Amino acid sequence: MKKRFKTSLVVLTAGWIGLLSIASCKDLLNTTSEISISSTSIFETPARISGLVNGVYKSLKNSSLYSGGLLHCNDLRGEEFICLTENSLGGGYAWQQNLSSTTDIVNSIWAQSYQVINNSNILIAGLSQSQGVISDSINKNYIGEARFLRALAYFTLVTTYARPYAENNGASKGVPLRLKPESTSANNDLATSEVKAIYSQIINDLDTAEIFLPEKYSTALLNTTRAHKSTAIALKTRVYLSKNDFVNVRKEAQKIVAQNQAPFSATSGILHKLQDNIAVVFSSDYTTVESIFSIPMTASDPPSGTALVTVYNSAPNYALNNISGILSNTEWKSTDARRTFVRTQSGLYYLTKYAKVSPAIDYIPVIRYAEVLLNYAEAEARGGDINKAIALLQAVRHRSDASYTFSPTSLTQSEIVNTIRIERRIELLGEGFRATDLLRDLLTFPNKPSRSSYISRVVSPTDNGYVYPLPTSEILTNKLLLN
Repeated sequence: MKKRFKTSLVVLTAGWIGLLSIASCKDLLNTTSEISISSTSIFETPARISGLVNGVYKSLKNSSLYSGGLLHCNDLRGEEFICLTENSLGGGYAWQQNLSSTTDIVNSIWAQSYQVINNSNILIAGLSQSQGVISDSINKNYIGEARFLRALAYFTLVTTYARPYAENNGASKGVPLRLKPESTSANNDLATSEVKAIYSQIINDLDTAEIFLPEKYSTALLNTTRAHKSTAIALKTRVYLSKNDFVNVRKEAQKIVAQNQAPFSATSGILHKLQDNIAVVFSSDYTTVESIFSIPMTASDPPSGTALVTVYNSAPNYALNNISGILSNTEWKSTDARRTFVRTQSGLYYLTKYAKVSPAIDYIPVIRYAEVLLNYAEAEARGGDINKAIALLQAVRHRSDASYTFSPTSLTQSEIVNTIRIERRIELLGEGFRATDLLRDLLTFPNKPSRSSYISRVVSPTDNGYVYPLPTSEILTNKLLLN
């Protein structure tokens, strides 16, 4: 670890003013601060600019976002978990489908996402004006990282608080589109933009990030925890899938999935591919070439808030649903290696994909190569080459169950999409995909069993609770929000 420093900037977070502490460290794993500097001189040295970049990543590593809260609530809204707790703040509101404008998680995901956005805006604006402090290539690298992080934050917002793109081709009201840095509340009043405009901005940011970002870094750790070209490309496959733009899912996926048959892999930059053993992805040092982007954790900088290992495994509030969840699906065979992520205790089943306890140092997966293959498979199945879709699907399944044979009926044109949906539920279990997968296809959130007094409800696309409500914190401070 080299020299560390801290700066405090007052930043607007769409409805409230927060104090951001920005710390610098080469690999983002240690955020201890030793000296303070004025925000007016933040862009005067390379080290300070590097610290600001690390600070944007740090704001993503918040308990409401990628320390686990966002992933947790997205999965709890689906049908994969049984509730064991009476703790509404521990995901209970999301599991029950009982979210209101005043609910803590509704307000905190919104606020923290906009903090990531404003931090990114500060960095983009400052670097655009900075002259001669860092090289042009490093300047572009940092802008690319900021635009990737801003895109990820906006994708979180538009898929959480706005109606799905598929409902009316993105014509619904979305969220406020803030693209300038703010240090006061003077510009807090801002109307929402349409969903399609939010998606356009996300794609614009990711296209720029792809151009500006390096193909790879000097270490496997940085390749996993910092955005690079493949990171932007991989996220684009997710974004285009969410708006049902299957042509562009295929176009982007082909950049890092060059083959028509397994084994699939990237052929330039970081040579991403499936790890032979999925267990290695969630153990060891978490920096395999399957891990396209992850949030790092260490003993000195563990998850903020409650860790996923706690709520799912070591002191679980939620057990896997073995009645109507994916665990009970007959297509998930006992021979599948992913079954090793499930433990049984007192007749209940718990997810052990996150297993590090005291300290909770499991890296949080944001983008994996397995997801890209499944995104690509679905895009091919929905309007491309069904044989390629089958090959991509089989690659993911056979990595964990080489003996498995798909039934012919499950691979027909009419059934292949559903088969891919099942595979996503198995492969991405506990990684925060279930809610967005249901939303993008306008599917109903189903009921699920409970071991507590909480009762979940069925939520159809016509229900007011289908997406998160706009938060009270924003309603009270943004006079144009509801216009």
